[in-house]
Amino acid sequence: MRKHLAIVKSKYLKALIDGQKTIEARLTKTRRQPFGQIDVGDFVYLKRASGPICATAKVAEVKIYENLDSSEIGKIKKLYNKQICGNEAYWQSKSDSRYALLVCLKGIKKIAPVNINKKRSACMGRIKKRP
Repeated sequence: MRKHLAIVKSKYLKALIDGQKTIEARLTKTRRQPFGQIDVGDFVYLKRASGPICATAKVAEVKIYENLDSSEIGKIKKLYNKQICGNEAYWQSKSDSRYALLVCLKGIKKIAPVNINKKRSACMGRIKKRP
């Protein structure tokens, strides 16, 4: 089991904790972490953007899409937007993405806030063990 850190905007973090949102989506023009590096059973720390880690979750399912076009992104939106909770501005901003990673989460638990010193810019990345 690997551990990951997902940085999420406040409104989406609240939706995850409240159970309205169950999929954390990453639509990008290039392959970015954790594309190809996250699996069912992995552990995710959910960190509020510019804030502390506020929740944890387990990965229930991972869906990977490559070589996307706007039509395929529209299909993803139609199939999964209820669980992604993306508004029109979100989908418009992702219309030229070529890759999509949908991480279906389960067991989302709110925790006491934990502040960390995050120096990387990745929005969702793997936490590596230190030697």
